Formats: sequence, structure tokens, C-alpha cells
Amino acid sequence: MDLDQTTDNQSNPLLEDKNDATPNIGGSLPIIEYWAKHTLSPEGAKLWQTLLHKSACLSCAWGTGGQKGGFTNENGEKLQRCMKSVEAISAEIKPPVPVSIFTENTIEQLQKLTSYEADRLGRLSFPMILREGQSHYDRISWQEIYNIATDAFQKQPERVASYSSGRSSNEAAYLLQLMMRVLGSNNLADCSDLCHAPSTTALKQMFGFGTSMVSLENLEKSDCVVLIGSNPAYNHPRLMNELIKLRDRGGKVIVINPIVEIGLVKFGSPAFPIKSLLTGSDIANLYLQPIPGSDVALFVGIQKYLIEQGLVKTAYLQAHTEGWEAVLESATSTSWETITNTCGVTKSEIESAAKVISSSQLVVFGWAMGVTQQANSVDNVFSIANTALITGNAGKAGAGTMPIRGHSNVQGFGSMGVTIHLKKEIKTALEKLLGRSLELASGYDTRKLIEAADAGKVDTLICLGGNLFSANPDSTQAKRALAKIDTVIYLATKPNLGHFHGLGKKNTIVIPVFARFENPHKTTSESGNNFVRLSDEGTTHLKDADLISEVEFLTQLAHRLHGVSPINWLKLQNPQYVRQLIAQTIPGYEKIAQIDATKEEFTISGRIFTEPKFPTPSGKAIMFATPLPDLTLPTQEDFGVSESVPNVVIALITARSYSQHNTVVYKLHDQYRGMPHRNCILMNHKDAEKANLESRALVTVQGDAGKLENVEVIYGSVRQGAALMFYPEANAIFKARIDVRSGTPAFKRVPAIVYAQPISTL
Repeated sequence: MDLDQTTDNQSNPLLEDKNDATPNIGGSLPIIEYWAKHTLSPEGAKLWQTLLHKSACLSCAWGTGGQKGGFTNENGEKLQRCMKSVEAISAEIKPPVPVSIFTENTIEQLQKLTSYEADRLGRLSFPMILREGQSHYDRISWQEIYNIATDAFQKQPERVASYSSGRSSNEAAYLLQLMMRVLGSNNLADCSDLCHAPSTTALKQMFGFGTSMVSLENLEKSDCVVLIGSNPAYNHPRLMNELIKLRDRGGKVIVINPIVEIGLVKFGSPAFPIKSLLTGSDIANLYLQPIPGSDVALFVGIQKYLIEQGLVKTAYLQAHTEGWEAVLESATSTSWETITNTCGVTKSEIESAAKVISSSQLVVFGWAMGVTQQANSVDNVFSIANTALITGNAGKAGAGTMPIRGHSNVQGFGSMGVTIHLKKEIKTALEKLLGRSLELASGYDTRKLIEAADAGKVDTLICLGGNLFSANPDSTQAKRALAKIDTVIYLATKPNLGHFHGLGKKNTIVIPVFARFENPHKTTSESGNNFVRLSDEGTTHLKDADLISEVEFLTQLAHRLHGVSPINWLKLQNPQYVRQLIAQTIPGYEKIAQIDATKEEFTISGRIFTEPKFPTPSGKAIMFATPLPDLTLPTQEDFGVSESVPNVVIALITARSYSQHNTVVYKLHDQYRGMPHRNCILMNHKDAEKANLESRALVTVQGDAGKLENVEVIYGSVRQGAALMFYPEANAIFKARIDVRSGTPAFKRVPAIVYAQPISTL
């Protein structure tokens, strides 16, 4: 829907379906109220100390911090802290979990906690173990931890695995993959397998690298941003400042999202207190609501219009791409009827988007998990990047492809080699370092790890951050699979549901680690725009706590496993030496060797492209034709629901709430979607009426793995045929439908049936 002519949200047709509890503007005063509440509270002094500390933001990959200061981004711009960072810090500076929580509560009692309740317990402050046959976690000595861990990791390499998230540092990530590969294991599952692996997979094939080709500096030159399947108003609020600035300089924003997110229509940013905070800034010029999972069809439609109007940059394609003829032929031969029926967006709306893109000089295409968490996710990314190339918007300053990463250092983990798909250049450099071949087995990504564990093929698992249990579809399978692993070791700052449900068969060990701003040594991390930040050392507020850094634990364990040859692991307890190895073996990271002396944070070389020459064998981008997906939903009979029961089958989108980071929940309600608690389903009122469901009705939502009951229906601005529920709670109802090329599950298109709760009779 074209919003250029709409200035009053009250009369905006996009917002007609929003419920009364939903505000007319995202951000704005609630952000200021939140800041005031927390910074003026008893935790305020510690909160401000941490906000001002020279360390990278704990939240998303768009965060600030590092040597430029806590409120400063890589371009030196101030006032760049968001509410997400305050939420993350506030959670980390909580008091320690009382010992009585573990001595007085059995594991069965702890399993009754929600994610919100688990996080609110406080900080982990001592190592503990749940032994086979025991009902309570007990404190454990470091010596016993190392004894158990050393024995556990001396299993056959293919039966040893790791899982990690982006909460930790580049140095810890590098040590983890090095330790595992010296063992002979390539089982390096990572949280990126569940989110942006399709971006990496597709972009590597097309451009020879798997990250954003757009720096923050270049983003500020663009005159159009196409935002697909992403909600930065919730998850990357700093990006909203860039969209506001783009609109102020006359640029255009196209939003493609099945749900009308209030913050993507109008957003009030504290970074612009006079012009934006109270009245809000207009964000989307054009807002399209496709059927979930249909991005390929929508972008093929844009391509088809450009071809028909003679707007394709043919000379660019001939000079700088391969495979372009097949892409144009595929779009030309696909009928408009097929395109519009598949994506649910009208031809005129598609044409409007194509006109904005073709009339803009510098277009950035940004996307997140609405694109990547689909069964055809790699094709989705292909189709977006094809459109960038067809319009000449790749390989020039101010334009290009920009996957919008989630966790603050998730991209850094991939750069450090925490992946089953190790780059050839890194593999060669590591082989030289180690003096041995690294021709290892293919390895387990996250979903393959769960399947292997469920088949009894994994003996030992170490989790560096993250919440493997909650992050996976089919919670029953995840719990069962982890219970077949003999030893599970978690390194974490706070309790999460994985520590209570993701229990090993013989031993479950939880090791408390320092938060990023508490580490006794400097560490680095990588932003989603390829910028490396240096975080200063710090101290913890926890008194008499028995914490350890990830770097120290991994080097101690590796020393016990591998001795001193060919790596002196104990020397690597000083991360300066880890950074020397990173500089030797990770392409683009050469400057990290001097960062301790220079304090110079840097953009990784070889990733930001301002001319269309790419690191592929030919130097050209390689394009791929993208088939349209079959998005047929099951019938009520497929779910085993009687024809006599009024129902509606929908494509369920599972998503974070407003105040949530990955699986960690900070608030139970979602004020911007008008959802009062976690057990809600956001529906289009026309879908609800098909099943005779009124607003606030209690329903059953059933997938192919289970069902949730007493779910409250909330009417909202979601396109017909789709609905939204919160992750990770909704994971319990569906099995993993996987994009086989990337291994990523389709969290954003879950076939489900909704029907009224039966009325019980006495």
C-alpha cells in the first residue's frame, strides 16, 4: 500500500485492523519512560557505568560501543543506544541467583518456569552439576569439571559436538573451532544455522562472500531501502535512525512484511528529540503484505515489470554477471496470474515497488528472518539479490545487499570459522598453523545435531552461550535428543530453559561466565556491517562469585586435551595471542594483530564493495533462476479435526515480542501489537470470523507436532491467511521443515489450524 499520500495514522487504511490496545506510533515516549525507570532505579549507577563502558553492545549486530564509546556508532555519531541494549544490560547486572533456588527446588520444579521467570532469577555465580539420577543441581569444583569434561571430549571425534551463539567474543569463537578441529570434529553447530545461514549460503554462491556488502557509511548514501521480512523497530532499533535520516533526505523506504508493524509505519526516535520523538517519523513510503514464504514470487514480479518496461540494466548484467539470461527468461515466462496468486500482492502494488526501485539511484536491499526462516529461503535470497543486480544496485557505494543480523556477534562466530562449511582460505591457513590436514567429516549443523543426538550418535556437547533447547522446533524432540547425550556443558551468564529441559543423560554442567563488559581481558566482536569492535576489560558487580571467562575455560580444556603441541594453549589465555592467530588465518582480519597497541577498530577488508568486482572465480556475480514455491496449506482433515468443528487453517509466523532478545523474554506483553501476554495469536479478523471466533476468544492452535490450548485471539493488522504467535513457546507445536541447502527451519511459515476451545460440561 502506497503511504506517500497518507499523513494521518488515524486515517491510514493500513492501520484499520489494528486493535484498540495498539498505539499509533512505535518507539516514542515508552522508550523514555523505560530509560527513566531503569536509570533512576537502584540499579541506575551500575547501568550507566555499563552503558558508558568501552565495550560492544550486548544486543543486536547493529549495536554501538567499543573504543568510540558506549553511545557511539562506527561513524562517530552519538545518541545511538537503544532500549534493547538497556534491557540486555539490566538483565546482566541482576544480583546472583540465590543458592536456595537450586537447593530447595527439584529439576521438575525448575522446569515449570517460563523463559521470563528463568531470566529473572538473576546471574549465575557458581558452577553446578546435575548428575544422573539426582533431582537437584549441586555445586561442583573446577577440578571435577575439568576431569569430567576431559573424559567426555576424549570420545570419537564424530560423537563430540559444540553449539554456540553470538553472545561471546571472536577470541572465544576462534578457540572453540580450533579446539574442536584439533580433536578431529567438524560438529560446529551455531545459532546462525537457525537464522541467517540461507543468507550466507546464497550470497557466497552469488558474490563469493556471505555478509553485507554495505557499510554504515555507505548506507547513509542510499536513496532507497527495501526492507524485507525484518522488523528493526523491535529488533534493531538503531537501524530505524538510518531510515529516518533517509526519509529526511528525500529517500524512499519499501517495507515487505505480512504484518503491519506500527514502528515501520511511524517511529519516534530519541536520537531526534525535536523532530521525531513525540510526533514520530514516517518510515514506509510503500508497505506490501505478501503471503508468508512468497518472497520469490514478489521479486520475480518486480523483475518481470522491469523487463516489460525496458528498465533492466542490461549492459551492467553483461559486464558484471553470469547466468542473467536464465533469470530474465524465468521472470518473463512466469505469468502475472501465477505471480499474484502465489504472493497475494496485486500487480499494481508490485508495479509501484518496481517503479520506486527503478527510479532510485542507490538502493539497499535489507532482509532478516522473514526471508531466511522459510523452506525455500535460499531461493528467497537469490531472488532479492537478482533484483539488486538487474537494477545495477550491487557493487557501488550506497547500494547493495544487506542481511540484517540478529545477535551482537553472530557474524563474528562465522568469520572465526564456527561453521561446518569452513572457507578454503581459512582451512589452508589452519592446516599450515597446525601442521596437519583438516579433511574432516561434513559435520553437524544445528538441525543435524538434534537429529544425530536423537539417533544416539552424540556423546558430548559443549554450548558456548545460546539456548539450544528453546531455539529448536519440536520442543519434545529437542528435549528427547539432548537427554540422549551423556555429557552436556553449558557456558552462560544467566539461567535459561535449556539448563532445565536440555539435560544430558549422565551429567549436565552449567558454568558461569563473565558478561562482555566484565571480562578480565580485552575482546573483540563483529557487527552486521563488518565492523570489528574492541571491548575493554571490566569487573563484575557480583561479590564472591566463582566466574570464569570463556577464553580461560576453553584454553584450560584444550590444554588438557591437546598438550602444548602444535599450540601452546595456556599462552592463549592472553587473548592478545589469540588475535595474532586470527590475523594469520582469517582473511580480512589482518588489522586485529595491532589492535591492542593501536586501539584502531576497523572494517574487515574485502567485504564492502563499491565497484562490481566480486571474489568469485570470474570476478562476476553469479545469478540463479528461482522457482516459485508451492504454498498450499493442509486441510482440516490433515490435522484430524472434525468437519463439524468451525476452524481456519493459517500460515503461522513465529516471532519475538517487542521486549525480547532471541529466546530471552524481558516483558510478557507486546504493547505494539496489542498482545497482553505470551499465549496469544494475532489474527486477521476475517480469518477469525471464518471459524466463528470473536476477539479475545480462547482457541486451540494445532500444528504437526502438538497443540497449544487456551490461546487468546487478538485481532491485528496481519494479512488474511496468516497469523502470529510468540517464539519460542510456539515451537512446541511444529516439526522442522528445512531448507535443505542451508539447514534452516521454516519458523516463519508453520501450517496450523485454529479452532475454538470445546466447552466442558459437568
